[in-house]
Amino acid sequence: MIPNNTVSPKPRSKKHVILRLARYIFAHKWMVLGAVSLTIASNLLALLGPALSGYAIDAIGTEAGMADFNQVYFYCFLMLVFYIVSSALTYVLSILMTKLSQRISYQMRKDLVDKLLELPVRFFDGHQTGDIISRLSYDIDTITASLSNDLLQIAASAITVFGSFFMMLAISPVLILVFAFTIPASVLFIIYRTKKVRPLFRKRSAKLGELNGFVEEIISGQKTTKAYHQEETMVGRFDVKNNEAVDAYYMADYYGSTVGPSVNFINNISLTLISIFGSLLYLVGSVSLGNLSSFVLYSRRFSGPINEMANIISELQSAASAAERVFRLIDEQPESADLPQATALADVKGDVQMQGIQFGYDPEKIIIHDLNLHARPGSLVAIVGPTGAGKTTIINLLMRFYDPQKGHILMEGRDSMDITRRSLRAAYTMVLQDTWLFYGTIYDNIAFSRPGATREEVIAAAKAAKIHNFIMGLPDGYDTIVSDDGLNISQGQKQMLTIARAMLSDAKMLILDEATSNVDTRTEQQIQEAMRALMKDRTCFVIAHRLSTVQNADTILVVQHGDIIEQGNHDELMQKGGGYAKLFEVQSRYYREGREF
Repeated sequence: MIPNNTVSPKPRSKKHVILRLARYIFAHKWMVLGAVSLTIASNLLALLGPALSGYAIDAIGTEAGMADFNQVYFYCFLMLVFYIVSSALTYVLSILMTKLSQRISYQMRKDLVDKLLELPVRFFDGHQTGDIISRLSYDIDTITASLSNDLLQIAASAITVFGSFFMMLAISPVLILVFAFTIPASVLFIIYRTKKVRPLFRKRSAKLGELNGFVEEIISGQKTTKAYHQEETMVGRFDVKNNEAVDAYYMADYYGSTVGPSVNFINNISLTLISIFGSLLYLVGSVSLGNLSSFVLYSRRFSGPINEMANIISELQSAASAAERVFRLIDEQPESADLPQATALADVKGDVQMQGIQFGYDPEKIIIHDLNLHARPGSLVAIVGPTGAGKTTIINLLMRFYDPQKGHILMEGRDSMDITRRSLRAAYTMVLQDTWLFYGTIYDNIAFSRPGATREEVIAAAKAAKIHNFIMGLPDGYDTIVSDDGLNISQGQKQMLTIARAMLSDAKMLILDEATSNVDTRTEQQIQEAMRALMKDRTCFVIAHRLSTVQNADTILVVQHGDIIEQGNHDELMQKGGGYAKLFEVQSRYYREGREF
């Protein structure tokens, strides 16, 4: 695995993140237009309430027996109607925003998954699975929650602020001067705090991704942990990651939560000043009691959204940090495009050559120095050698999961760089040591390599892989559901299912990377015999640990430190008496004694 880059990526600008989010939002312009219309209508109706309340108070009057109750009832009735209609529109608006946010969530997840399928293998070798899942789930959920709640609140607040301002201006231009001090103070404090809080929320999202990645490692390696009695060690490591995440959450939420009370304090000062100066204006006859009451109500509506903005600032910062992480993944460089002159590989016979290959996952640390081999059509090529010798790396190069720094790989006499990746990889089918089964029926898992295969062809492949009898012994046969990545069947049976999948493929070349490592010796021999018959006139590359399984190979490559140190068939290599012969004799002695090598 390529180590993770420990250098933190440069943060994206806030403007960049906002513009990217805006593209997702305005992709549904009709829903946005409807939301804007409903927001304006509901808030304008709600803004008429304080004015009607003032009219009702003036209709009552300040002297006993002067109240005009008809006017009072009329204004109260209008207030009730306006508030009911406003609430109904707000309810419809909330439903619309929920649908909009879910559509955005769907599109963002789709874009993210599409990007993941385009990324090179190198990316996944250098990133934790848990962190990727965190971006796909938690981060996108954070964004959509903010869109459905905070965005609606911001839009409503903007209308309320401007509407309340003009209503107060119409009531008393003098009294509105109170806000000349309080509003700038609130805005400046919010801006200052936002700059301080944003990095904390970015760190919070990153620490959560790290925690999820570590949890994924704990779950996938639980058997190994129990086998070595390292539960306490893993708990200790988890505690460190968990504490880091908790601390990051606390710092972000703590500093984010200080904004609301501070702004609320400033707003309360403004209310105090309005009460003092408003009373003086009433005494001198500049405003009526009803207008003063309306002004106070509008002032609360005016300052309320500012306080609400302060309260949701932490959620907005969290959403911005989550969006930054999502967009950074979406912007990752995909697998390099095929060369302009690249064409599809046709009429595949299985002729493969590697000439002067030099490769390293890190260009400064070369692990394959000068690799040369020629696999002729229909041949069985076995690759053996110690762990880390470069066996799997050879397969990665053949599949073009990676490209060599030097040298050429030829298929049917053509340079692989001049062949489209899709057609090149379609020429191979693979069975790896780490099996992969998805949630679905056994039939679907086998047919995954050839979706158009008939049931008879699937059954034939299962029989060739010596797994048919096991399948028929299950309650639902081929319709049995494989759950939780195949945890309801044994590892060996899972491997045999993937072998059956490979057998069903129409590919002319087969790659087996320790494919029989999880089955017993007897079953292994049966699979090898069946595989040999299936791969007649096809090229097969086998990475094997047990040398007894590759005795019938046409060519055996003994790899050490990335170089082929011995090459030939079994008899030729045994006659040479080199490293292969010595290793074969050691393994044979172990097997004769009933021990595993």
